[in-house]
Amino acid sequence: MFLAGVEAECLIHFLARVGVESLRVYDRVVIWGVGLIGGSVGLALRKRGGSHRVIGLGRDRSRLDQAVALGAIDAGTTDVARACDGADLVVVATPVDQVARCVIESARLSRSETLVTDAGSAKATIVAAVEKDAAARGMFVAAHPIAGSERSGVAAARADLFEGATCVLTPGAHTNATQLVEARAFWAGIGCRVIEMSPDEHDRALALTSHLPHAVAAALATVVPPELFPLAAGAYRDSTRVAAADAALWAAILLQNSDETLRALDQFGRALADCRQLLADHDQAGLEAWWHVAAANRRGFRGTQA
Repeated sequence: MFLAGVEAECLIHFLARVGVESLRVYDRVVIWGVGLIGGSVGLALRKRGGSHRVIGLGRDRSRLDQAVALGAIDAGTTDVARACDGADLVVVATPVDQVARCVIESARLSRSETLVTDAGSAKATIVAAVEKDAAARGMFVAAHPIAGSERSGVAAARADLFEGATCVLTPGAHTNATQLVEARAFWAGIGCRVIEMSPDEHDRALALTSHLPHAVAAALATVVPPELFPLAAGAYRDSTRVAAADAALWAAILLQNSDETLRALDQFGRALADCRQLLADHDQAGLEAWWHVAAANRRGFRGTQA
């Protein structure tokens, strides 16, 4: 039986205060896409005793077998209907341009009370597509756990990947209040600090904090030729680390959030233009002031990293 909206909101605030790490043990969890994120979900569930059985779903049998061998899942299958049969929870951790389709298909093949959530890095397009499907929109809670690395694949998965990480829930107009409570409990239960934003707010923010930095890192890595690597040190290493991430994955993310990422690139371009003009003017005081703002912002970021 679903909770009324006010009751659900009260429960959300209660769970946020008291913690939800042991709220529920799922009988059957399906992870669609057992790579870095999906594999880490599986490892976290198994470490915390959050599920009696974790099923991996994907297209590549050998990768599923690897996930079983690494302990990220109990079993793997390429059959969507077989995976979703009897599932209590489905976590879609596929590339972002496949998420909406996988969510809708999962919902169609699962029980109506099944929670379907995802880990996509861009939300507005996904939520808009799922909201058009009458069944899926009542089962789905869009989520983005902000965790990961430049590495990819289940071999890079970690049971502690989500501990202390922020997970953004981005409910749509038709998101079910009870499912929202359940999604909050799930993501908090594997270690995340859970917050809520609208899909559009999320995409505007992540364009600046994640999508732009990845694009800038890739641009910098493109500009510096390999013959100069002996002269590169910490600044180059730290600034280009995420450029080593999977190209197909990041091309899909940037395209899914293209409008906001273009705006972020324009902002960055204006900041670089300011630096260029100060250099052209040989304005040392101006350059120092420009740098002081950057340094203060960077120190502020370090201060938020507990």
